[in-house]
Amino acid sequence: MTTTGGNCKTILVVEDDFEIRNILCELLELEGYDVHSAGNGKEGLDLLPKMEEPCLILLDLMMPVMDGFEFLHAKKRYLKIAPIPVVIISALDPGMEPPGAAKFIKKPIQIDTLLQVVREYCGMPSK
Repeated sequence: MTTTGGNCKTILVVEDDFEIRNILCELLELEGYDVHSAGNGKEGLDLLPKMEEPCLILLDLMMPVMDGFEFLHAKKRYLKIAPIPVVIISALDPGMEPPGAAKFIKKPIQIDTLLQVVREYCGMPSK
């Protein structure tokens, strides 16, 4: 299982806002990470078994179909993906951080903060 601060370069972004999701993916890809994305929690759960195990999941909370709270609850039931750290990216109050989240990044996202958190969990990818 992937450990914090490792040298994994795969990240899953689960965000329903197309523009935000695209910007996050492009930014992380430019930094050298292998990024997969989903438009809601159900898509994210369905995608996880089909991709290389990510070192980090970036998760919005407020989404249609399956929101971030439901995603975190469902993720705990799968032994293989349960330990993957999840960083919440949301406009909600950080006090709303659900149990099971590793960190909380408030929207609007500060790029430096995002990259610092990603590097904490995934290390620096070799481009």
